Order: sequence, then C-alpha cells, then structure tokens
Amino acid sequence: MTYSGVVTVGGPADVHELRDLMISKVAVGPMNNNAYLLRCRATDEQLLIDAANDAGTLLTLIGDDGIASVVTTHQHGDHWQALAEVVTATGARTYTGRDDADGIPVPTDVPVQDGDTIWVGHVELTARHLVGHTPGSIALVYDDPHGHPHVFTGDCLFPGGVGNTRKDAKAFASLIHDVETKIFDALPDETWVYPGHGDDTTLGAERPHLPEWHARGW
Repeated sequence: MTYSGVVTVGGPADVHELRDLMISKVAVGPMNNNAYLLRCRATDEQLLIDAANDAGTLLTLIGDDGIASVVTTHQHGDHWQALAEVVTATGARTYTGRDDADGIPVPTDVPVQDGDTIWVGHVELTARHLVGHTPGSIALVYDDPHGHPHVFTGDCLFPGGVGNTRKDAKAFASLIHDVETKIFDALPDETWVYPGHGDDTTLGAERPHLPEWHARGW
C-alpha cells in the first residue's frame, strides 16, 4: 500500500516504508494527535515520537519488541497524556527539548538542544530547536541517504502554516524565523513533513506560501 499519511483516531496505522527506516503513524486522543513509531530496519530498535494519548493503542503499535526511546516534541499536555504509562511499560529513555522539560510531568532523561543527534538503531535523527509555539519545541530531521529528507515537526509546522503562537507577535516572529532558517532554508522541496496533528505535507507544497504567512502574522 502507498503511504498517504491520512489516519483517523481508532483507525489503523499508516506505514511509510523507507530502505533503512519504517515509520508508522497513528492518530490518538480527542485532539487528533499524531504519534509516530520509528523502527530501524537493521536493528529493529524502535523510537516513539509523542506518546500523546491512548496508551493502549500506542503499546499495541509498539508490540513485544518495545521501544528504546520516546521523544516528546513539546510541553503541551495533549502531546504527553500517555507518556507515563508508555515509559512504565517499556522502560524507554525520555527525550524532550531542554527548555520544555520542566513543563512535562514525566522526568526527561535526555534534555535536547539544537543540533543534537538522537539515534534509533543505526538511523540518525537531528534535533532542531524551534522557538515560538513553546520555548523548547523540537523537530526531528531524518536525512535519508537513499532519498529525500523527512522531518517530524510537532506543532511548529503544518499544512497551511506554522503552529499557534496565540497572537503573540514576538512568538510568531521567532517561530517563523526558526522554521524558515532551520527547516525551509536547510532542506529541499521534496522533504516530507510529519506534523503533530492532521495530514502530512512537503516543504515544496508549503514554501510558496511563506510570504502569506508573514503577512497574516500566524
């Protein structure tokens, strides 16, 4: 089956099969959060991005192999409702942006800074610190050596715009600057974007609209 990135709460996972990495996407919880399970094909090690809700759904997706790590993209409560239960069940290491760690009621084992590397098996993910939606939001970039990059953006970039900055002009200016310089300027149009809610997109689909986002201020 061709990966679409379209998932619904209670529905099956959609699986993006890359040469070195498998990415399984599910939607969970009342705010239709996305959670992503990454599996290294060489080692079968797994990493979960955002234990957002519905711990049973996530643990079923994880399966008997467990996970080595769970990354929380930012401190907002809808992104960590299942974190404690998943960590208790799996013993996974916890990662989140250094400046958001205090806002998450599960201890952070590894505070993440801009440019840090997070591994899932032999697969390298690079953290990018994007300030504005929250002080410590992080995106994870997988630069696939066999194809185009993939970026997990949490709530910092969606189809149609950057994340909510609650009409705070300073926060918006910070977020759009970081998203432009660290994501759009650094990665090609083919880059696949996996957001914290809703459907996927590509940087090429969104790039022409950057001037509109600047003009409207959100």
